[in-house]
Amino acid sequence: MSAHEVVLLLATDPQRGLGSAEASRRLERYGRNVLPAAEGGGVLRRILRQFHNPLIYVLIAASVVTALLAEYVDSAVIFAVVLINAAIGYAQESRAEAALDSLRSLVRTEARVVRDGEVRAISSDELVPGDLVRLEAGDKVPVDLRLVRLAELRIDESALTGESVPVDKLEAELPVGTPVVDRRNMVWSGTLVAAGSGAGITVATGADTELGQIHRLVGAAEVLATPLTRKLARFSKVLTVVILVLAAVTFAVGLLRGQDAVETFTAAVALAVGAIPEGLPAAVTITLAIGVTRMARQRAVIRRLPAIETLGSTTVVCSDKTGTLTENQMTVRALWTPDGGYEVTGSGYQPEGEINDDGRNSEALRWTLLAGAGCNDARIREQDGGWTLAGDPTEGAMLAVAVKAGIDQDELAADYPRRDTIPFDSTRQYMATLHDERATGRAVVLAKGSVERIVPMCRAEMGADGALRPVRAEAALRAAEELAGRGLRVLATAVRPPDDADHGFDESSLPGALVLTGLQAMLDPPRSAAAPAIRACHTAGIGVKMITGDHAATAGAIAGQLGLLDEGRRERVVTGTDLDGLPAEGFSDVVEDAAVFARVSPEQKLRLVETLQRRGHVVAVTGDGVNDAPALRQANIGIAMARSGTEVAKEAADMVLTDDDFATIEAAVEEGRGVFDNITKFIVWTLPTNLGEGLVVLVAIVLGATLPLLPTQILWINMTTAVLLGLMLAFEPKEAGIMRRPPRDPGRPLLTAALTLRVVLVATLLVAGAWWIFQWERSNGADVAQARTAALNLFVVVEMFYLFSCRSLTRSAWRVGFFTNRWLLLGVAAQALCQLAITYLPPMNDIFGTAPIGVAVWLRILGVGVVAALVVAVDKRLRRNLG
Repeated sequence: MSAHEVVLLLATDPQRGLGSAEASRRLERYGRNVLPAAEGGGVLRRILRQFHNPLIYVLIAASVVTALLAEYVDSAVIFAVVLINAAIGYAQESRAEAALDSLRSLVRTEARVVRDGEVRAISSDELVPGDLVRLEAGDKVPVDLRLVRLAELRIDESALTGESVPVDKLEAELPVGTPVVDRRNMVWSGTLVAAGSGAGITVATGADTELGQIHRLVGAAEVLATPLTRKLARFSKVLTVVILVLAAVTFAVGLLRGQDAVETFTAAVALAVGAIPEGLPAAVTITLAIGVTRMARQRAVIRRLPAIETLGSTTVVCSDKTGTLTENQMTVRALWTPDGGYEVTGSGYQPEGEINDDGRNSEALRWTLLAGAGCNDARIREQDGGWTLAGDPTEGAMLAVAVKAGIDQDELAADYPRRDTIPFDSTRQYMATLHDERATGRAVVLAKGSVERIVPMCRAEMGADGALRPVRAEAALRAAEELAGRGLRVLATAVRPPDDADHGFDESSLPGALVLTGLQAMLDPPRSAAAPAIRACHTAGIGVKMITGDHAATAGAIAGQLGLLDEGRRERVVTGTDLDGLPAEGFSDVVEDAAVFARVSPEQKLRLVETLQRRGHVVAVTGDGVNDAPALRQANIGIAMARSGTEVAKEAADMVLTDDDFATIEAAVEEGRGVFDNITKFIVWTLPTNLGEGLVVLVAIVLGATLPLLPTQILWINMTTAVLLGLMLAFEPKEAGIMRRPPRDPGRPLLTAALTLRVVLVATLLVAGAWWIFQWERSNGADVAQARTAALNLFVVVEMFYLFSCRSLTRSAWRVGFFTNRWLLLGVAAQALCQLAITYLPPMNDIFGTAPIGVAVWLRILGVGVVAALVVAVDKRLRRNLG
């Protein structure tokens, strides 16, 4: 649509803007230019949602049961675990609201608007459709605007589209159906004016802007359960059913045998209490928290505890390009002069690196660098230990390469003071500056611009010795084409050499008067650690996909350097336009197969993530811009960059990398796998005890025998061993070769068939051992209290031996290293002291119904522990041999 049509459609004036009265009416009609607040469910509803989980139901039941048994301390401890988990869940859910608040803050700026023919400064939330808004360099665009006039206007849209270079804007009408990222006659809310000035008619405000579309996507994106929480939920449902069935069977069998109803109910309660793994939620939380602490040392901040485990389950990483895989700093990588080409080392704006030796004495190269640095409005400076740019990234790259060659910015300005400028614009396609050469007092013109524009304006080219000769346009264009084929952005430089004649300085005086000095080729380079990190991900069986709003050629070049595209897949750079043209059934296959996606909109990126998730992938998404926020929230784990990332991206993410380094993800994946291993080890360790305690009670009821363990003794076992023994597995170091494993199948249950059989095996040993020692002690003259004390200690001692076996689920306990987890040794020692206390201290005997036992009893208990450890070792060995 032309600017004139927009003016007519919105009933406004392209010179005087709206009248104040009309603006007030439109403000009432359309509302303020703010992003709408999300509809929340209220604090109470959000709190209650934290208890909607089968495992929480089990824990609440455990708390009620222990309270009914008058074990108020244990009841309070269990209920405290419930409250802690609810508090953590409430805090996690609140992060989505914080993300939306951050998005809303992006549009709260001051705006210069023309009303009644006068320029006024007003709050951006008062802008309405039809308002004429003026823009200057450095402004944040407050609304979506259709440009009506401009002067060298360039907009930094990287936060919205991911494009690494500011976009040159124009006023002309574009074809119907032009993608959002290519609508150069529009500027978008939330973007920045990099250079120039302009004015535009407001066409959308608030939720109707492109930023508002992203806001809706963030609000609509589903916050997915992590693989761990899904598995725990499934496990909890099964556990709940099993506990209720066993308790009911126990009560029914007791009644059928004619036993006292109260005693039978007490036994059923004891079974339920024994079967509930009260320490599981605390163990999971603490294990995740320890992983978070370790990740903080790796320069990754975890905002949501389960995120660290989710990384260990990741099957695909979808990464943004600009600022994530790349430096987000344009860098000259190659130079060309009529006498040869040169490679440049280093990256970013820091003046570190060099031009290869062949160019040190080339006069053409010297003038190529002088033209790039002198015909330049940017500045780079050292600040807070790094180098920052004020101005256009392309000009920053030209300044940096000149500094690498020893050209100082301040000295250049002093030696060649600028007198006049022909600024760059998209129609002219070049910039030229007029300088005085201080050494001679003569005038010199420096120019830079597109190769297609500069080369035809040149009458000659400069050789390495500074001599002029007829320009070879074909050679320059061929060199530019070869450099562009490497994914580099190529600009030409030229000079009008110093002389005494006055040739004037305007657009008409330059064509045919310039001398071609060379070409500068640049790109936003990959981070040095990104390629090794991607290789490590591939080794670990994790796919890596680049999803960017940048051009396909640039994306393909970067992907090739990173190892994302091999020779057989180089054609698989898929654009947003390609995706729009795919049928539904073909879309999923392309998403699975392709490695690089370019010119992708936020909606398409979100759809890509959703498609991968439907195919069964656990998806991690990295990003730093506003355009990444919906996908970051939809992902199983969103990863934002702390330094270059927008606040929106950080709030939507689960993890923030403080060093902005993609390589940190590799360490996070490794840590995540270790965390999941340790949680699995705890579950495999604790379940035999819970199952064994329940079965001991069930067997007693079926046989009509005395209970070998009292409910209070069962609670003692569960609570003390979970804290002093089981939690020590959270400190277990990662096993060797953890990053050579393929990712876990998201559909794989928490416990495999092999681990389930091991749980049953150890539980059987516990039941048999407890009944044997209980009956042995009774038959040899011990009273019930002593026999129960023997059974209680047998449970704990077997747990101690089994704890060492669980340090590795596949390898022998002796191969793990006895002293590699000192916390575990301290926990075993503390548990041993607790067992001595409950056995020999009279107050503990009175509370828990225990009694002192002799040395011979301890030897029998230790013997059972050794047998249990040997059985588990044999089981591991057989399973390793069977593959």
